[in-house]
Amino acid sequence: MQEYFDLFLGSFTGYWSYFKSEILYPSWHNYFYWLLGLSLTVWLLEIIIPWRKGQSIFRKDFWLDGFYMFFNFFLFSLIGYNAISNIGVHAFNDFLNLFGITNLVAINVATWPHWLQLLVMFIIADFIQWNVHRLLHKAPALWEFHKVHHSVKEMGFAAHLRFHWMETIIYKSIQYIPLAMIGFGIDDFFLVHIFAVAIGHLNHSNLYITYGPLKYFLNNPAMHIWHHAKHLPDGSSGVNYGLSLSVWDYLFGTVYLPSNGRDIELGFPKDENFPSQFLAQVTYPFIKNKK
Repeated sequence: MQEYFDLFLGSFTGYWSYFKSEILYPSWHNYFYWLLGLSLTVWLLEIIIPWRKGQSIFRKDFWLDGFYMFFNFFLFSLIGYNAISNIGVHAFNDFLNLFGITNLVAINVATWPHWLQLLVMFIIADFIQWNVHRLLHKAPALWEFHKVHHSVKEMGFAAHLRFHWMETIIYKSIQYIPLAMIGFGIDDFFLVHIFAVAIGHLNHSNLYITYGPLKYFLNNPAMHIWHHAKHLPDGSSGVNYGLSLSVWDYLFGTVYLPSNGRDIELGFPKDENFPSQFLAQVTYPFIKNKK
């Protein structure tokens, strides 16, 4: 137990040191300033060439989404997720050790070229995320958490990271084992992560982008706007689930592009009863059924 307690405390101090270095020592591998730079770049594009020209520069919930962005990217780990995650991984490895399993790797790709490892990692992770995203829509209990993301009424870059903190736990938990079973030899997946953040920002932006023929592979704002449509086809729990890649929706028949979606109403049925403030939104899934 002492080992777990030390790991728990060390996770807080370790992440605090990391967070301080992110802010105080800018570098090319600095998530904080990359997030800030990407956000400012996409926001400037929204101002210069907006798709919805009548939408305010400081759109509805602009500052709320900005807070969500930094909370989910940094603060959530600082106040506990990093510690819980480290404890969970350590406990899982200890459990495997009971059966003499010391290595989960089933496919060793460490000898592959660096670029190929990054590409394979990106594709596999995105496919897992696509399936998790579908689950968030189809499982009623999980949908209550995902409602936070779909409470966006005007799209903009920061809406990308407006989501309930439970989604981080759900995504990471489901991804952990399949990704751990592939022996990637690269410790630094920085480029993959930043690319995914950039695509996510663009998908939620007030920009009209389709990528031409690449639209069948890359998710884009013109496609993702329909994922946030308040009114979906009858009997559908969701459409256009792609995060970075759209190819999964085309392959599995969940694509939905009936027309130009520039001015469609966003949200979900009865969202007028959904809270509008951060604390009320993140506590909503836990208390809604107790009222």
